[in-house]
Amino acid sequence: MPKFSIFILFFIFFFSFFGSFFYTQSAYELNALSILTPPSYEHLLGTDRLGRDILARLIEGGKISLIIGVGSAFIASLVGLILGAMAGYFRGVIDKGFVIMVDLFLTFPTFFLLLALVSYVNASVWVLIVIISITGWMTTARLIRSESFKITSQPYIKILNIANVSKLKILFKYYAPILAPIYFVSFTFGVGGAILAESGLSFLGLGIVAPQMSWGTILSGGKDVVEIAWWVSFFPGLMIFLVTFSLINISNYLQQLTNQKQIQG
Repeated sequence: MPKFSIFILFFIFFFSFFGSFFYTQSAYELNALSILTPPSYEHLLGTDRLGRDILARLIEGGKISLIIGVGSAFIASLVGLILGAMAGYFRGVIDKGFVIMVDLFLTFPTFFLLLALVSYVNASVWVLIVIISITGWMTTARLIRSESFKITSQPYIKILNIANVSKLKILFKYYAPILAPIYFVSFTFGVGGAILAESGLSFLGLGIVAPQMSWGTILSGGKDVVEIAWWVSFFPGLMIFLVTFSLINISNYLQQLTNQKQIQG
């Protein structure tokens, strides 16, 4: 079990949502006397081009990045679960419509589709959650659809259909427990992907708008001074790496458990 990765995630969530209670520096205060100060006792992770404390900004930006990551992954995985299960269970016209819709979304590269959607709206936390969700549900849906086809082919499902058991009851009682591991694997992958997507948009200037901040906007703010002030970009980049790396480890572990159960079954 990836205990170290779980510990890192718990630490980062605690750091982001409760760190301001322990570290009281302002994330917004400008200080002309402390511009691009390297890490020191006064500013533990240094300051940026406007003299703002990097550690305080990481704490504040972490809230936005994690909310967008978890929110987007939850919605995208849930949409993928519902659409994939419906396509695999009902088949026929619903499945054909599902395939056409997925193919249309996959026609465009995901990040370019994301850029196209963001360019027409003013980015905010909730707008980014919705847009990243719209561009991130297809992989989960295809996996769920494939597994749902296998479940639908089982004799006990055919017997339940012949007995006119409620379709909702069949989906929730018999499909949901089998599909749950795939959902959780997709969710953990989705969180990391959403954080990276938001960071990429913010790095290009299309993400979170000031005075709000995320790890992506902090990283973007340091790209012009990286040669003389490495700490401005390094620490937000490190946070993004740690979250993504930990989630990938946990996802791999969950996937191994799922594969073992399928082999044993």
